[in-house]
Amino acid sequence: MKNWVCDSGQKLEVFIPFLGKYRPFLGRCCQTCTPKSWDGFYHKHLSSLGFRNAIRVTEEDTRYRGWLVRRICGFLAVWDWKVPVDIPRDLPDRICCSRRVQDVATGRSHGSRGDGTAHRRWKEKTLKILAEIQAPLSLLMLRLCNWALLKLLNRLFLGVQLHRGQLEMVLRAARTPNVPLVFLSTHKSHLDGLLLTFLLFSQGLGVPRVTVGSQACSPRLRALLARLGAIFLPSRMEQAPSDQEEGLLGAVLATYVEEVLRSRQPLLIFLEEPPLALHLSAPAQQWLAMVYRAVRDGAIPDVLLVPVGIAYDVIPGGSQQEGARGAQPLGLGACLWAACGTLRQNRGCARVDFAQPFSLQEFVAKNLVGRSCGGKRLEELLLPTILGTCPSQLDAKVTEVWSPGPTSATGVEVEEEILVTKLGLHSLSDGVACSAVMAVGITAALLLHKHREGVFLSRLMRDFAWLLEEILLRQRDVGFSGQLHALVQHSLTLLRARLTLYHLAPIGDVLVVPEASAVALRELRYHSADILPVFASEAVGACAIHALLMEMLPFLGVTVGPSSIVLSQDELHRKTLELLLLLPLNLLGLQPCQPLDCLSQDIVDKLLLCGLLEAEELESERWVCDLAPRPSCSRRPLAGMDFTDSDSDSQDEVPKRCFKLSEPQGSPGLLLFLCRLLRPVLRTYARAVAFLDRPSWPQPEPAYVEALLQFLSEEDAFEHPDRSLALSSLQTFKEMGVLEEVRAPAGPLLRLARPFQSSASRGKLEAFIQQFTRP
Repeated sequence: MKNWVCDSGQKLEVFIPFLGKYRPFLGRCCQTCTPKSWDGFYHKHLSSLGFRNAIRVTEEDTRYRGWLVRRICGFLAVWDWKVPVDIPRDLPDRICCSRRVQDVATGRSHGSRGDGTAHRRWKEKTLKILAEIQAPLSLLMLRLCNWALLKLLNRLFLGVQLHRGQLEMVLRAARTPNVPLVFLSTHKSHLDGLLLTFLLFSQGLGVPRVTVGSQACSPRLRALLARLGAIFLPSRMEQAPSDQEEGLLGAVLATYVEEVLRSRQPLLIFLEEPPLALHLSAPAQQWLAMVYRAVRDGAIPDVLLVPVGIAYDVIPGGSQQEGARGAQPLGLGACLWAACGTLRQNRGCARVDFAQPFSLQEFVAKNLVGRSCGGKRLEELLLPTILGTCPSQLDAKVTEVWSPGPTSATGVEVEEEILVTKLGLHSLSDGVACSAVMAVGITAALLLHKHREGVFLSRLMRDFAWLLEEILLRQRDVGFSGQLHALVQHSLTLLRARLTLYHLAPIGDVLVVPEASAVALRELRYHSADILPVFASEAVGACAIHALLMEMLPFLGVTVGPSSIVLSQDELHRKTLELLLLLPLNLLGLQPCQPLDCLSQDIVDKLLLCGLLEAEELESERWVCDLAPRPSCSRRPLAGMDFTDSDSDSQDEVPKRCFKLSEPQGSPGLLLFLCRLLRPVLRTYARAVAFLDRPSWPQPEPAYVEALLQFLSEEDAFEHPDRSLALSSLQTFKEMGVLEEVRAPAGPLLRLARPFQSSASRGKLEAFIQQFTRP
């Protein structure tokens, strides 16, 4: 332990990890995709700069001193914040005179120019579209709203922590001449846009232009947000306008993004839309595509991308955001009412992490689509294993799974779509990787996956310390500090509505029992969602081990214990690959640029490091789990083979590597805990297969998703359906060839593919998924 005085003046005790002197420094960029950016804007001393509370404003943050200044220091500090750059005043003229807009407006692509009246009409349309996208910043309104937001944030949170080293990296990147910053952030709450705008403005990075997703806003709220820096996609882009209008909408929007980047005003793009975690949203893809085209067309030399991770003890709005989907447009009154409602809740902490900036040009150069389109489709790799129609394709080296783009698009459009999707998913995984883990998330994960029936407080504290060490071992930071009992008590206070506490005076302990209700389990899973990306690799490996043990169970005697079982590396590698192919990497928070065979080997290495496996020489008296078909079954007899050129010294068969199961010291029940982390995902997939019997085919995709969610809610009264997992299962089924799209006049429809129209094939698919989670 070490004493530390934070900006709020409180003296806290900080856990110093045993791996080194300082806590892990998060957010280094990918060495595979951006090796040149790895050393950019980073220095070793940055990791030791510590944290600051961004919403703690004192007279030291102003130019003045005195008794009165201490009372109004927040207002004075906000009034002194600088706006380095802004959109040029002649922005409308620039857009109207741009070559792209002029080409569409005058109809050059169709060979006609039009007269003066037509030109004025197109200019009016252009200005109307621009007004729908953005509005000029109002500095007075900006400062007043940020002062009010400072007051609100201090009522909502105990603190909003920023790492000074990460902030210094971003400030260095902002000083790069002629290269703008684009922040790519995870999205947990509707408060994120205001929070990040406040942080960037207060730290001298300027007022960002914040992209707003598909959330419908009332005209008053939309006008207010636009004056504070929000930008919107034109609503008519979602209504299938005519080709000429669509061309003008796209031209105005693309030109506007180029002007924002030329002015070096920060651009903030949210990659997700709550509550659909770890899914790249359609609006984010559109904004990313426009940034990519601006660099590709030479409007700007390069862009520095900064992934951002946001973590809350308790997410403002919480799991109620899912119920708000499809509701009426969000209004100003509803926002004020929601803010008043959150003020009545217990206060938690928040933390924002900035990853290392990396070059878009370098990422594009390293991820040229033409180099990677030779991978096999998921359908070719996994279906033979599931249906048993031909030998498994997983024995070969699996490096990449290729998903083709839409067939109606041209080759250039497909390449651009694949590249933008890679960029978005990679940045999303970077944002998840740099996000800190909060105390409430650790406590909720323990109550959900380890102690669902209840636990004594003393045992919960020991498990909290154990899980904290496991998180730090994996080079992931936590967003809290303090004494252990205070941290657990803080977490239980925030989760108090879904827990029952029994004070047992005779033994001097407290029994903590979670409610056995669907709402309580949903909230615990919602709060513990950030734990899965930390242990995703080990969880995949643990489920692979579980599947192998289930295959061996019929052949094992009663007296055979886990330490007497030896697992073959080849078979473990095969099971791990099957699960990696089944689950999207973005769902697990893993980087999509890594080859699958490397990920599989990395998983085995991590299982060795955490102590679940031990390297073992093969012994004849031990049970060996090696059930894969051998290529030797089809080889020629020994009598028909030629040994004249053989070299017995160099051609000896390399002995197989085997592993023995073990119980990590100090981590009892780790294998079961890791399996339970993935159980909600795998159960959703298995029940989605069972749902394939229900609907009448073909049907639209939105109707399929809603019917699936209804089926999941009816199937198990104690599990609330997760829309994000339902969409992930749909994505996997489409890539595997379980479902296929057919064109129809009203739009694309889903239908069962021919191999899965029989109940036997669907049963095989369900059994394949259940092998990883069957108790």
